[in-house]
Amino acid sequence: MTSSLRVALLGVCLSGLAACGQPASNAPVARAPDTDWRHYGGDAGGQRFSTAAQITPQNVKDLQVAWTYSTGEAARHGAELEHTSFEDTPILVDGRLYVCSQFNAVSALDPGTGKPLWTYDPKVDPTTHYPNKNVCRGVTAWRDPQAPADAPCASRIFLPTDDRRLIALDAASGALCKGFGQDGTVDVGAGLKLKWPGQMQITSPPVVVRGVVVVGSSLDDNQRVHELPGTVRAYDARTGELKWGFDPLANAGPGFQAGAANVWAPMSGDEARGLVFLPTSSASPDFFGGLRPGAGGYANSVVALDAETGTPAWSFQTTHHDVWDYDIPAQPTLAEVDYGGTKTPAVIQATKQGLIFTLARDTGTPVVPVEERPVPQGGAPGETLSPTQPFPVAPKPLSPIRISEKDAYGLTPWDRGKCRDLIAGARHDGIYAPPSLQGTLLYPFTGGGVNWGGLAFDAGRQVAYVNTSSMIHKVTLIPAGKVKATQQAERGKEVSPQEGAPFGMKREVLLSPLGLPCNPPPWGQLHAIDMKTGKVLWEVPLGTTRDMAPGSQLFLGTIGVPNMGGPIATGSGLVFIGAAMDDYLRAFDAASGKELWKGRLPAGGQATPMTYVWKGRQYVVIAAGGHGMGGTKRGDTVVAYALPGPLQ
Repeated sequence: MTSSLRVALLGVCLSGLAACGQPASNAPVARAPDTDWRHYGGDAGGQRFSTAAQITPQNVKDLQVAWTYSTGEAARHGAELEHTSFEDTPILVDGRLYVCSQFNAVSALDPGTGKPLWTYDPKVDPTTHYPNKNVCRGVTAWRDPQAPADAPCASRIFLPTDDRRLIALDAASGALCKGFGQDGTVDVGAGLKLKWPGQMQITSPPVVVRGVVVVGSSLDDNQRVHELPGTVRAYDARTGELKWGFDPLANAGPGFQAGAANVWAPMSGDEARGLVFLPTSSASPDFFGGLRPGAGGYANSVVALDAETGTPAWSFQTTHHDVWDYDIPAQPTLAEVDYGGTKTPAVIQATKQGLIFTLARDTGTPVVPVEERPVPQGGAPGETLSPTQPFPVAPKPLSPIRISEKDAYGLTPWDRGKCRDLIAGARHDGIYAPPSLQGTLLYPFTGGGVNWGGLAFDAGRQVAYVNTSSMIHKVTLIPAGKVKATQQAERGKEVSPQEGAPFGMKREVLLSPLGLPCNPPPWGQLHAIDMKTGKVLWEVPLGTTRDMAPGSQLFLGTIGVPNMGGPIATGSGLVFIGAAMDDYLRAFDAASGKELWKGRLPAGGQATPMTYVWKGRQYVVIAAGGHGMGGTKRGDTVVAYALPGPLQ
């Protein structure tokens, strides 16, 4: 997708690690109270909000690079870096900043200088290529309340690896916690028969609730009906003993043939309630459900489990009988929501469809009403679709959900006409139109709407901030007997067998001959939603085509581009986000959506940033290493920004 844009489109700003705009001030900076970022999502509920307020809408223009840190992966595994995505969000716990590289090496850094305190490399084989690339979104910290403060491994870092290990490290030294599992390691894939080494990986950090560490997995999509089960596993955080396993399809009913429904996105935990919240994916294969009748058990659902037993407390399904790869891609956000004047402990769940579901945390009942609305029917032979799908009454869908020929986009009448023909030649009767042999348009595409970056929530303002992408996928079903011939004829395109089903599939982004998306821009946006009313307060384009096609932004402007990674919000009224397919970290005014600042990164910033205050100074940190699926520039640098003046 982005490589086509890069070639097809015809940079102005500073190069290197500097910000665009005026030279930064060196005025004194008022000392701020120290704050941590103890979890992947800031807090255990994933709100991605910090009270840090030293950096404000007024002075953010002065941000400068404070320090950088190289994980060393470019030097160690340079040739393999193309198969990676640097999606890490660091955490700051007890005076150490923990970073996880693309190949799962963990470094503890000094928060004020970026200097390494220790590094642990699990020696993941860099030549094993995974469908979701080599990636580590983060690590998890846990303090054992039963251990003396100075005991080895009283504070632990749990590291998930691509090759299916869960490793416990001493937070102070990086040494293996020998009493956990086998000398510090649990084999999460033990007993599974993999068809190839990359079939299963762990991409997101585990959660720890009441002394139980819970971990999900990512599986290879679209390959077969009888995929590996998407079992979520829980281990004793001290010993590594397996406590329970939860298969989201165990209750799917008789005659149900499928695997997956795994949890690849980050989870959330509620220590007080003893609950862990799972965002489950779709059952296999993604685009044909004739062998898995019914809604799909706990697939495509927010599932609240008792952390100590693995017993479901409640669930809510966001897509029934999914044949669109509309799995839940983002961390469930736990927050107090004041919708309609009633404050409710809630779960806010963003989806690939660009929908935001708000559910009561204790019961799963919608806080914002949800309607079951009729959707297109007439699936492939053997398919039985759900007649309805759930739609929250607010907010409105954040991504367009319907397209017609008249909406076709192009720079000239010629390429616009080609897009018009592509849209007209496929089935395109709105969201949830089922895959077909003719070819069906999925809009939003399977990358979102919202993806794994999720949302940020400012509880005081009761505003959620979330980024979306908007493109079209065309999915064409292929009779099983013609899949191999299609793979040979369509080399370079995604053609998957869906082995065991009567149909394979081809998935492609709908692009013009110039490589531009056939749907109108913006192709990426940042939104603010008033959660008291469900009203969208503002939405602005996110990102430019500068690094896809240098020079093109001069005539396209800030058009908004596809993005991966999420936003964070701060107490001063700022929203920071990288994510877009250009090499910038940006700051937006939380009240208006106005872009106030952008800092140039050494590589793609397709990661969610974080922020903290250390010894009186606020830092904003992002992993800048690019994305293997987005085609952005690769690297291995962590970049920290701060106000440059002396503290007073």
